Amino acid sequence: MRSLEKVVEDIKSVKVQGAKEIAIYSLKFLKEFCKENGFGLKFEVAAKVLEDARPTAVVLHNCLEILKKEKRIRTFDKLIKQLDKATKRIAKNGSRLIKSGYKIMTHCHSGEALAVIKKARNEGKRISIFATITEPLEQGVRTAKELAKLKIPVTLITDNAAGFFVKDVDCVLVGADAIRVDSKELINKTGTLLLALAANEFKKPFYVAANTLKIDRRKKFIIEERPAKEIRQELIRPGKLEGIKIRNPAFDRVPLRYVKNIITEKGVFKPKEILRMR
Repeated sequence: MRSLEKVVEDIKSVKVQGAKEIAIYSLKFLKEFCKENGFGLKFEVAAKVLEDARPTAVVLHNCLEILKKEKRIRTFDKLIKQLDKATKRIAKNGSRLIKSGYKIMTHCHSGEALAVIKKARNEGKRISIFATITEPLEQGVRTAKELAKLKIPVTLITDNAAGFFVKDVDCVLVGADAIRVDSKELINKTGTLLLALAANEFKKPFYVAANTLKIDRRKKFIIEERPAKEIRQELIRPGKLEGIKIRNPAFDRVPLRYVKNIITEKGVFKPKEILRMR
Protein backbone atom coordinates (compact mmCIF):
# COMPACT_ATOMS: atom_id res chain seq x y z
CA MET A 1 0.00 0.00 0.00
CA ARG A 2 1.23 3.51 -0.80
CA SER A 3 2.18 5.60 2.21
CA LEU A 4 0.07 8.56 3.28
CA GLU A 5 3.06 10.81 2.60
CA LYS A 6 3.34 9.54 -1.00
CA VAL A 7 -0.37 10.05 -1.67
CA VAL A 8 -0.20 13.60 -0.29
CA GLU A 9 2.89 14.32 -2.41
CA ASP A 10 1.12 13.08 -5.56
CA ILE A 11 -1.82 15.38 -4.83
CA LYS A 12 0.18 18.46 -3.84
CA SER A 13 2.50 18.15 -6.83
CA VAL A 14 -0.54 17.98 -9.16
CA LYS A 15 0.51 14.55 -10.35
CA VAL A 16 -3.11 13.82 -9.48
CA GLN A 17 -5.27 16.77 -10.46
CA GLY A 18 -8.93 17.65 -10.62
CA ALA A 19 -11.38 17.64 -7.71
CA LYS A 20 -13.00 14.34 -8.70
CA GLU A 21 -9.69 12.64 -9.45
CA ILE A 22 -8.21 13.78 -6.11
CA ALA A 23 -11.25 12.37 -4.32
CA ILE A 24 -11.09 8.99 -6.07
CA TYR A 25 -7.32 8.71 -5.52
CA SER A 26 -7.74 9.52 -1.84
CA LEU A 27 -10.71 7.18 -1.39
CA LYS A 28 -8.81 4.25 -2.89
CA PHE A 29 -5.94 4.88 -0.47
CA LEU A 30 -8.24 5.31 2.53
CA LYS A 31 -10.09 2.11 1.71
CA GLU A 32 -6.89 0.08 2.10
CA PHE A 33 -5.84 2.22 5.07
CA CYS A 34 -9.09 1.51 6.91
CA LYS A 35 -8.86 -2.21 6.23
CA GLU A 36 -5.69 -2.16 8.34
CA ASN A 37 -6.45 0.62 10.82
CA GLY A 38 -10.25 0.86 11.05
CA PHE A 39 -12.26 4.09 11.26
CA GLY A 40 -10.83 5.41 14.51
CA LEU A 41 -8.42 8.22 15.27
CA LYS A 42 -5.88 7.15 12.63
CA PHE A 43 -8.58 7.44 9.96
CA GLU A 44 -9.58 10.89 11.23
CA VAL A 45 -5.97 12.09 11.08
CA ALA A 46 -5.30 10.61 7.61
CA ALA A 47 -8.55 12.08 6.25
CA LYS A 48 -7.64 15.54 7.58
CA VAL A 49 -4.14 15.36 6.10
CA LEU A 50 -5.53 14.40 2.68
CA GLU A 51 -8.19 17.10 2.74
CA ASP A 52 -5.59 19.73 3.66
CA ALA A 53 -3.40 18.72 0.69
CA ARG A 54 -5.69 20.66 -1.71
CA PRO A 55 -8.11 22.56 0.56
CA THR A 56 -10.13 24.41 -2.08
CA ALA A 57 -11.61 21.42 -3.92
CA VAL A 58 -14.75 20.17 -2.16
CA VAL A 59 -15.45 16.68 -3.53
CA LEU A 60 -13.12 14.90 -1.12
CA HIS A 61 -14.55 16.89 1.79
CA ASN A 62 -18.10 15.88 0.89
CA CYS A 63 -17.07 12.24 0.49
CA LEU A 64 -15.35 12.26 3.87
CA GLU A 65 -18.47 13.71 5.49
CA ILE A 66 -20.44 10.76 4.10
CA LEU A 67 -17.77 8.31 5.31
CA LYS A 68 -17.90 9.71 8.83
CA LYS A 69 -21.61 8.85 8.90
CA GLU A 70 -21.29 5.52 7.08
CA LYS A 71 -18.12 3.96 8.48
CA ARG A 72 -18.04 0.87 6.31
CA ILE A 73 -15.56 -0.36 3.72
CA ARG A 74 -18.31 -0.70 1.13
CA THR A 75 -18.97 3.04 1.43
CA PHE A 76 -15.67 3.66 -0.37
CA ASP A 77 -16.81 1.52 -3.30
CA LYS A 78 -20.19 3.23 -3.32
CA LEU A 79 -18.64 6.70 -3.52
CA ILE A 80 -16.10 5.77 -6.22
CA LYS A 81 -18.84 4.15 -8.28
CA GLN A 82 -21.05 7.21 -7.78
CA LEU A 83 -18.33 9.55 -9.04
CA ASP A 84 -17.55 7.40 -12.09
CA LYS A 85 -21.21 6.99 -12.96
CA ALA A 86 -21.76 10.74 -12.54
CA THR A 87 -19.17 11.51 -15.22
CA LYS A 88 -20.95 9.28 -17.74
CA ARG A 89 -24.27 10.95 -17.00
CA ILE A 90 -22.72 14.41 -17.21
CA ALA A 91 -21.34 13.48 -20.63
CA LYS A 92 -24.78 12.42 -21.83
CA ASN A 93 -26.56 15.46 -20.41
CA GLY A 94 -23.92 17.91 -21.62
CA SER A 95 -23.69 16.57 -25.16
CA ARG A 96 -27.27 17.72 -25.72
CA LEU A 97 -26.05 21.31 -25.50
CA ILE A 98 -23.39 20.76 -28.17
CA LYS A 99 -24.46 21.04 -31.80
CA SER A 100 -22.59 19.75 -34.81
CA GLY A 101 -20.22 22.39 -36.10
CA TYR A 102 -19.62 23.92 -32.66
CA LYS A 103 -16.34 25.51 -31.73
CA ILE A 104 -15.76 25.11 -27.98
CA MET A 105 -13.28 26.86 -25.72
CA THR A 106 -12.09 25.11 -22.57
CA HIS A 107 -9.64 25.88 -19.78
CA CYS A 108 -7.33 23.69 -17.69
CA HIS A 109 -7.98 19.93 -17.59
CA SER A 110 -11.43 18.81 -16.48
CA GLY A 111 -12.39 15.16 -16.76
CA GLU A 112 -16.07 16.07 -16.72
CA ALA A 113 -15.79 18.80 -19.37
CA LEU A 114 -13.75 16.43 -21.53
CA ALA A 115 -16.37 13.72 -21.07
CA VAL A 116 -18.98 16.05 -22.61
CA ILE A 117 -16.69 16.83 -25.55
CA LYS A 118 -15.88 13.15 -26.15
CA LYS A 119 -19.54 12.16 -25.97
CA ALA A 120 -20.52 14.81 -28.50
CA ARG A 121 -17.80 13.59 -30.84
CA ASN A 122 -18.81 9.94 -30.36
CA GLU A 123 -22.33 10.91 -31.38
CA GLY A 124 -20.93 12.00 -34.73
CA LYS A 125 -20.98 15.74 -34.13
CA ARG A 126 -18.36 17.81 -35.89
CA ILE A 127 -16.68 19.89 -33.19
CA SER A 128 -13.39 21.69 -32.67
CA ILE A 129 -11.74 22.95 -29.51
CA PHE A 130 -9.72 25.94 -28.37
CA ALA A 131 -7.73 24.89 -25.29
CA THR A 132 -5.81 27.37 -23.15
CA ILE A 133 -2.32 26.42 -22.05
CA THR A 134 -3.37 27.15 -18.44
CA GLU A 135 -0.32 28.62 -16.76
CA PRO A 136 1.87 28.08 -14.88
CA LEU A 137 1.61 24.26 -14.82
CA GLU A 138 0.22 23.99 -18.36
CA GLN A 139 -2.64 21.62 -17.50
CA GLY A 140 -4.37 22.70 -20.71
CA VAL A 141 -1.57 21.12 -22.74
CA ARG A 142 -2.67 17.78 -21.29
CA THR A 143 -6.20 18.54 -22.48
CA ALA A 144 -4.98 19.38 -25.98
CA LYS A 145 -2.88 16.21 -26.24
CA GLU A 146 -5.78 14.06 -25.06
CA LEU A 147 -8.10 15.56 -27.67
CA ALA A 148 -5.51 15.28 -30.43
CA LYS A 149 -5.09 11.54 -29.73
CA LEU A 150 -8.82 11.18 -30.33
CA LYS A 151 -8.49 13.07 -33.63
CA ILE A 152 -10.63 15.93 -32.31
CA PRO A 153 -9.43 19.19 -33.93
CA VAL A 154 -7.82 21.29 -31.20
CA THR A 155 -6.02 24.62 -31.16
CA LEU A 156 -3.74 25.41 -28.22
CA ILE A 157 -3.70 29.10 -27.21
CA THR A 158 -2.07 31.14 -24.46
CA ASP A 159 -4.25 32.14 -21.53
CA ASN A 160 -3.85 35.78 -22.57
CA ALA A 161 -5.31 35.01 -26.01
CA ALA A 162 -8.61 33.63 -24.66
CA GLY A 163 -10.28 37.03 -25.00
CA PHE A 164 -9.04 37.30 -28.59
CA PHE A 165 -10.49 33.95 -29.68
CA VAL A 166 -13.66 33.71 -27.57
CA LYS A 167 -15.62 35.76 -30.11
CA ASP A 168 -15.02 32.97 -32.63
CA VAL A 169 -16.44 30.10 -30.53
CA ASP A 170 -20.00 28.91 -29.94
CA CYS A 171 -19.63 28.22 -26.22
CA VAL A 172 -17.18 27.95 -23.35
CA LEU A 173 -17.12 24.72 -21.35
CA VAL A 174 -15.13 24.32 -18.12
CA GLY A 175 -15.13 22.09 -15.07
CA ALA A 176 -15.37 23.08 -11.42
CA ASP A 177 -13.52 22.53 -8.18
CA ALA A 178 -16.43 23.80 -6.11
CA ILE A 179 -19.78 25.57 -6.46
CA ARG A 180 -20.14 27.76 -3.40
CA VAL A 181 -23.66 28.09 -2.04
CA ASP A 182 -23.09 30.93 0.44
CA SER A 183 -21.18 33.22 -1.91
CA LYS A 184 -22.92 32.07 -5.13
CA GLU A 185 -19.62 31.45 -6.89
CA LEU A 186 -17.98 28.95 -9.19
CA ILE A 187 -14.49 28.01 -8.01
CA ASN A 188 -12.23 26.90 -10.82
CA LYS A 189 -8.66 27.22 -12.09
CA THR A 190 -7.21 30.72 -12.18
CA GLY A 191 -8.05 32.34 -15.50
CA THR A 192 -11.65 31.14 -15.44
CA LEU A 193 -12.97 34.52 -14.28
CA LEU A 194 -11.38 36.40 -17.18
CA LEU A 195 -12.72 33.78 -19.58
CA ALA A 196 -16.22 34.07 -18.10
CA LEU A 197 -16.11 37.87 -18.42
CA ALA A 198 -14.98 37.62 -22.03
CA ALA A 199 -17.67 35.05 -22.86
CA ASN A 200 -20.36 37.26 -21.39
CA GLU A 201 -19.07 40.32 -23.22
CA PHE A 202 -19.40 38.46 -26.55
CA LYS A 203 -22.68 36.78 -25.48
CA LYS A 204 -21.25 33.26 -25.65
CA PRO A 205 -22.88 30.67 -23.35
CA PHE A 206 -20.63 29.71 -20.44
CA TYR A 207 -21.23 26.10 -19.36
CA VAL A 208 -19.88 24.30 -16.30
CA ALA A 209 -19.64 20.50 -16.03
CA ALA A 210 -19.74 19.41 -12.39
CA ASN A 211 -21.12 16.53 -10.37
CA THR A 212 -23.33 17.44 -7.41
CA LEU A 213 -20.65 16.46 -4.87
CA LYS A 214 -19.00 19.73 -5.94
CA ILE A 215 -21.75 21.75 -4.29
CA ASP A 216 -19.93 23.43 -1.41
CA ARG A 217 -21.68 24.40 1.82
CA ARG A 218 -18.56 24.78 3.95
CA LYS A 219 -18.44 27.87 6.14
CA LYS A 220 -14.64 27.89 6.20
CA PHE A 221 -13.21 28.24 2.71
CA ILE A 222 -9.65 28.72 1.51
CA ILE A 223 -8.36 29.67 -1.93
CA GLU A 224 -5.16 27.67 -2.24
CA GLU A 225 -1.99 29.56 -3.17
CA ARG A 226 0.66 27.50 -4.89
CA PRO A 227 4.46 27.89 -4.51
CA ALA A 228 6.06 30.90 -6.21
CA LYS A 229 8.62 28.60 -7.83
CA GLU A 230 5.91 27.34 -10.23
CA ILE A 231 5.82 30.81 -11.80
CA ARG A 232 9.54 31.50 -11.50
CA GLN A 233 10.56 28.33 -13.31
CA GLU A 234 8.27 29.15 -16.25
CA LEU A 235 9.83 32.58 -16.89
CA ILE A 236 11.96 32.65 -20.03
CA ARG A 237 14.35 35.32 -18.73
CA PRO A 238 13.91 35.38 -14.96
CA GLY A 239 17.28 36.92 -14.08
CA LYS A 240 17.43 38.06 -10.46
CA LEU A 241 14.03 38.61 -8.88
CA GLU A 242 15.12 40.12 -5.56
CA GLY A 243 12.58 42.59 -4.24
CA ILE A 244 9.77 41.15 -6.40
CA LYS A 245 6.86 39.44 -4.68
CA ILE A 246 5.28 36.53 -6.55
CA ARG A 247 1.79 35.27 -5.82
CA ASN A 248 0.31 32.15 -7.38
CA PRO A 249 -3.37 31.56 -6.52
CA ALA A 250 -4.61 28.26 -7.89
CA PHE A 251 -8.28 29.16 -8.27
CA ASP A 252 -10.65 31.93 -9.32
CA ARG A 253 -13.94 32.97 -7.76
CA VAL A 254 -16.47 33.37 -10.59
CA PRO A 255 -19.88 34.87 -9.76
CA LEU A 256 -22.56 32.42 -10.86
CA ARG A 257 -24.38 35.17 -12.74
CA TYR A 258 -21.83 34.63 -15.52
CA VAL A 259 -22.74 30.93 -15.84
CA LYS A 260 -25.54 29.98 -18.21
CA ASN A 261 -25.94 26.30 -17.25
CA ILE A 262 -24.37 23.78 -14.89
CA ILE A 263 -24.26 20.26 -16.31
CA THR A 264 -24.65 17.62 -13.58
CA GLU A 265 -25.38 13.91 -13.42
CA LYS A 266 -28.94 14.84 -12.44
CA GLY A 267 -29.54 17.09 -15.45
CA VAL A 268 -28.75 20.56 -16.76
CA PHE A 269 -29.64 23.36 -14.37
CA LYS A 270 -29.53 27.10 -13.98
CA PRO A 271 -27.20 28.22 -11.16
CA LYS A 272 -30.09 29.28 -8.93
CA GLU A 273 -31.51 25.74 -9.18
CA ILE A 274 -28.17 24.25 -8.11
CA LEU A 275 -28.04 26.49 -5.06
CA ARG A 276 -31.38 25.10 -3.88
CA MET A 277 -30.29 21.46 -4.15
CA ARG A 278 -30.03 19.33 -1.01
